[in-house]
Amino acid sequence: MMDEINMISKSQIIDKLKKAGVTPTQQRVEIGQILFAKPQHMSADQVLSVVNQTGPVVSKATIYNTLGLFAKKGLVREVIVDPSKVFYDSNTSEHHHFYDIDTGSLMDINNGQLRLESMPVLPDGTEAEGIDIVIRVRKSMH
Repeated sequence: MMDEINMISKSQIIDKLKKAGVTPTQQRVEIGQILFAKPQHMSADQVLSVVNQTGPVVSKATIYNTLGLFAKKGLVREVIVDPSKVFYDSNTSEHHHFYDIDTGSLMDINNGQLRLESMPVLPDGTEAEGIDIVIRVRKSMH
């Protein structure tokens, strides 16, 4: 895992955080190095596990607060696959997902493979912020 983490430097993470208006604390930089090493989907528990393998112990609250801040600032995309399972996606471009119920993994659907023909009429006084489609799959019983 360390090889993947080293793919992006601390200075690159610090620049990325500053550009998004996030103060680059040591813990935020560490979390950023893990999340932004490659396009990936990680739960808060996975981030917590990796962060605590590589350095001083970071609390679960710090992980959740940082991931929430990163999502709010557009650095990661929050993908809610069910009320108890949230992934943080380092790929913030418009795309959708397959969620494998059997393995608990989240996979990107290539852009252009899924088309939404039309949008429903939105409730008065609202505007669309985005569309997140998660297709839940499981191993076929056939």
